Amino acid sequence: MSRSFGRDKRLLTSRQFTAVFDSPTGKAPGKSVLLLARENGLDHPRLGLVIGKKSVKLAVERNRLKRLIRDSFRLHQEMLAGLDIVMVARKGLGDLDNPELHQQFVKLWKRLARNRPGPQARPEQPLANGSHA
Repeated sequence: MSRSFGRDKRLLTSRQFTAVFDSPTGKAPGKSVLLLARENGLDHPRLGLVIGKKSVKLAVERNRLKRLIRDSFRLHQEMLAGLDIVMVARKGLGDLDNPELHQQFVKLWKRLARNRPGPQARPEQPLANGSHA
């Protein structure tokens, strides 16, 4: 799986965001942040960010958070395959420093991957010739 963060790895439309908000199958609350997730039926995860002016006042802080979240997501996307994830920032998230944020995001990704419904480990699918993928 590529570690890039292209358009295919993002939630782009309000319909995609609404689907996650309306019926999340997984939640991971953290310090000043909430992760909502829902199965997407794809072989890769998609990420959407909600970082409002109300929760993080300065644009420079909002942009820093977005960069850190995307980077952390990029590095951990293998464990999140098949999920649409929306990360909602709350007051105080912009006050944390980068190492603290990175640590928190890693914990949240792991919690989300661990608490997902259905089979924990994705079983290998045998190929037509009998070998494994």
